[in-house]
Amino acid sequence: MRGLMCFRFVHIRILFFSFLFATNLLFAQEKFTISGYVRDSLSRETLIGATIQAKEQSKGVSSNQYGYYALTLPKGEYAIVASFVGYFPMEKKINLQADLVIDFPLLSKSSLSQEIVISSKKRDANIKNAQMGQIDLSMSRAKSVPVIFGEVDPLKILQLYPGVSNAGEGNSGLYVRGGGPDQNLILLDDAVVYNSGHLFGFFSIFNGDAIKNTTLIKGSMPAQYGGRISSVLDISMKEGNLDKYQVEGGIGSIASRFSVQGPIKKEKASFMLSGRRTYIDALVKPLIKKGSQFYGSGYYFYDFNAKFNYRFSSKDRLYLSGYFGRDRFDFVNNKRQFDVEVPWGNSTLSARWNHVFHKKLFMNTTAVYNDYQFSLGALQNSFNFVLSSGIRDLNLKTDLDHYLTPEHKLKYGALFTYHRLSPSVATGRQDSVLFQPNNAQTKFANEFGLYAQDDWEAGRNLKINYGIRWSAFQQLGPYTNYTTDIDGNRLDSVKYNSNDPVITYGGLEPRLTMRYSLDEETSLKGSVSRNRQYLHLVSNAGTTLPTDVWVPSTLRVKPQLSWQYSAGIFKNFNDNAFETSIEVYYKSMQNQIEYRQGFTPSIKDPEEEFVFGKGWSYGTELFINKTKGKFTGWIGYTLAWTWRKFPDLNNGNKYPAKYDRRHDLSVVGIYEVNQQWKLSSVFVYATGNATSLPEKFYLIEGVLTQQFSRINQYRLAPYHRLDLSATYIPTPKKERKWKHSWVFSIYNVYSRQNPYFLYYNQTGSAFAGTLQVQAKQVSLFPVIPSVTYNFKF
Repeated sequence: MRGLMCFRFVHIRILFFSFLFATNLLFAQEKFTISGYVRDSLSRETLIGATIQAKEQSKGVSSNQYGYYALTLPKGEYAIVASFVGYFPMEKKINLQADLVIDFPLLSKSSLSQEIVISSKKRDANIKNAQMGQIDLSMSRAKSVPVIFGEVDPLKILQLYPGVSNAGEGNSGLYVRGGGPDQNLILLDDAVVYNSGHLFGFFSIFNGDAIKNTTLIKGSMPAQYGGRISSVLDISMKEGNLDKYQVEGGIGSIASRFSVQGPIKKEKASFMLSGRRTYIDALVKPLIKKGSQFYGSGYYFYDFNAKFNYRFSSKDRLYLSGYFGRDRFDFVNNKRQFDVEVPWGNSTLSARWNHVFHKKLFMNTTAVYNDYQFSLGALQNSFNFVLSSGIRDLNLKTDLDHYLTPEHKLKYGALFTYHRLSPSVATGRQDSVLFQPNNAQTKFANEFGLYAQDDWEAGRNLKINYGIRWSAFQQLGPYTNYTTDIDGNRLDSVKYNSNDPVITYGGLEPRLTMRYSLDEETSLKGSVSRNRQYLHLVSNAGTTLPTDVWVPSTLRVKPQLSWQYSAGIFKNFNDNAFETSIEVYYKSMQNQIEYRQGFTPSIKDPEEEFVFGKGWSYGTELFINKTKGKFTGWIGYTLAWTWRKFPDLNNGNKYPAKYDRRHDLSVVGIYEVNQQWKLSSVFVYATGNATSLPEKFYLIEGVLTQQFSRINQYRLAPYHRLDLSATYIPTPKKERKWKHSWVFSIYNVYSRQNPYFLYYNQTGSAFAGTLQVQAKQVSLFPVIPSVTYNFKF
């Protein structure tokens, strides 16, 4: 197997460097390169995706994730223009006779007025780019949309776009085009986030004050991304103001946040620190008397973001960034002497080094430490039980941006990740007696990846982004593989020692997206992609609770595989004031994982409880987006089907996935009344979740027993809700450093009782003939008003 992997690696390298050699033959004419960075003129933050173009030519380039660009042109005189939405464009006239370094400090329009910056991309990027299904969300837009409890949450805003749905009321989990929550690659400054939720998933871990850029790719992801089969959510934190100190924060209904950023050495080094904490526990504690049986119960979460960067020279820059977040839930029942403690959270640390080898070649090398831990502890009388799980990664990767010509922007790189997973570890204590069953199923693995891609401007009307990714996953010992009979009794075993290879999976993942322009405001796009996923989140519920278990691919668990096909037409109107699109997609998924029917948690290796099957999804997405004027907003509608089929579930028949939504509609409106007031509203409607319900009740030895329907045969009532908000920004008579605003919002204006789940209530006696069984609906949130005070100086 190793020989085959080496052969493939050498073969890929030969093909790739042959491609580079052949493409370099294009340089027959004397050309020179303009390179540099595009930044915010006030904060000195780099701008991602800014457009740099020579007026005399139709071709241009975009700045990369670190604001760097390189544009190669024949020698001559040019007017070079840098532009970015929400900023005034800057033009510089040059006589290009040699390589030049030109930085573009762009001035934000919002620094001069209260104009709403609603996007972080070029106005016609949806027409010109080859990438499909990409959503670029600026934090200014996210902060304009009403959300529950007034807490700005980029994941909740993304749920309002077509093709993206949530897990239920208030939940921040993402289900993209029929994929599960584990099938989304979520990155925070290049660190993988394994649990994106606070408060059991009702809030995301992403603090809006610390975020610089958010991009979701729900279509064919570029070859630089891998390890998931559904989508990519790439989030970058702010770098810190290089010019002056800045403080901002907010006081909300259930949480407060505080951020500070500024220069350590002007134009050389800066920092950013941001923290957030809820105070539900502090508000509720005085209301619970010491004599109450629930005294001592509570919940809180907190998170902390930090980032530091230092510029050694014009060619070298170092970034250090980290995230630390924790949730803690405590339930105390003094009457029954029963306590439950549930702490969980993420920790990440990223170190990134940028280096410019020469004008056309930009490198970023990243080292990441990632740790996610979950624990459930229960204490009753003198018996203590603890169930824990977690995942820890060490990651090293290198990415290179190669601006070969204006027609070809190459990107290639490699990565290595060492995984350590503890899916389920249980311990117990009774008085002085300690129970430590031999159930620690810690698993180890190596993951590898190589990729190369080309963003090719093939002609005036045709643009192609194509790439290839090779990935491999190697399970390592210690590991014991047991042979069992049909009843699960162990008959024999094979033992692997530490670092012994157990099994290796891998293969190629081709990616292709194409755009053909019919005119300046219309284009057709198509894409196809192959993806492999080696880590899996297995859940016995329909939401992304922290009790879900991450497991690796092993001898028994095969990698998930998918093919996704999509096509669409994109059309802008009225000088790009209106963006519209219709996209269709089909996705097939192999080696899907579920727990077996009748599963109950135990101390066994979770692998022994898995069953495997396939899934597929298809649908149509409609998007209308108004980007200019005092009134902005969008309408997103999805018509979709999501199916699963497992030989060992539902008698082998297909069934709709729990998050299958036939209809999903979102309407968002934002109206700028004047410089002081801004109004916004959100209306959502979605087909109810699929669910399984009992169809028959009967008595067995006096015990009421239920007979359930086929899996997800029924639907809960449709979900719909209206939210409103108003933002007031006082305008002082004199210019002041202290700026503040008030946000008044109402969640679920007409107090719709949306179903969260159903249960059956039993009253009376079967023996007396008075037994009644009645279905009851549990709803979470009625109308919820909230007020948030934001400040900045």
